[in-house]
Amino acid sequence: MLSPRSLFQEILDHDESFRLFCSIAAGGEAQGGWENRRIAALVPESERDLAPKIARHGADEDKHGRIFHALLRKRGLDPVPVPAETDYTMLLEKRGIGLAHDRLRSDEPLTVRDLIVYLAHSRVTEQRACEQMELLCRHFGDHPDVGRAVRMIARDEHNHLAYCHEELLRLAAAGHGPAIRSTLHACAWAEIRVHRDVSLAVMARMGRLLGWTKARSALVAAGIHAVYVHELLVGRRRMVTLSMPERRDALGAPAAPAPASETEPEPA
Repeated sequence: MLSPRSLFQEILDHDESFRLFCSIAAGGEAQGGWENRRIAALVPESERDLAPKIARHGADEDKHGRIFHALLRKRGLDPVPVPAETDYTMLLEKRGIGLAHDRLRSDEPLTVRDLIVYLAHSRVTEQRACEQMELLCRHFGDHPDVGRAVRMIARDEHNHLAYCHEELLRLAAAGHGPAIRSTLHACAWAEIRVHRDVSLAVMARMGRLLGWTKARSALVAAGIHAVYVHELLVGRRRMVTLSMPERRDALGAPAAPAPASETEPEPA
């Protein structure tokens, strides 16, 4: 039976596919950690209260990267280079979504408009991250090897999404509503396309590692295309609406460290 659970179970059970999965995930989290650290350092004076929250976001992303590396170490595996066609973060940047890395490497303070771009980009991509981690929690939250890690990351992703909603609503109330709406829509259109392309590239590589038949690979690709069409027609709305979260000030405290068992190698 072809289902998200059976696909991920197959990836989890095979060393090389699990190695690729964790390497891609760790690379994306590390990139997100760097971006958030740079943004926190460049926040304009008028929005300095945001800086600790952005820094907390970055610390969480760094922690997630360490968790994925720890999962590899537990299996005695080393990370592999992330194939360019599977690099979700960089493909979004190439489409002009989010703040360009050249901008973040400079020392020029950001503007409020830049913060709107950052928060809108984060709101859309964190929606995706939340949904993916919810799926993993539903099927593998009790798994002896990865369950604790996916539950922890899922909690963090929910906090990140709540923070994006709250801060964007605050800025909308301050008169930035039109800019926020247009930026959210642009981000969502681009993210849906990039997610499709990355999903196809990742699953094509997984199929080769796992020895899938052409028919099985074609079926997986057809499912990805079906999700893409649904998101363009219907699902995009969930990425562009804003609502006040139940948990306020979700990133107002320092990042919680990962348990040692999730970040340190097993004793010899």
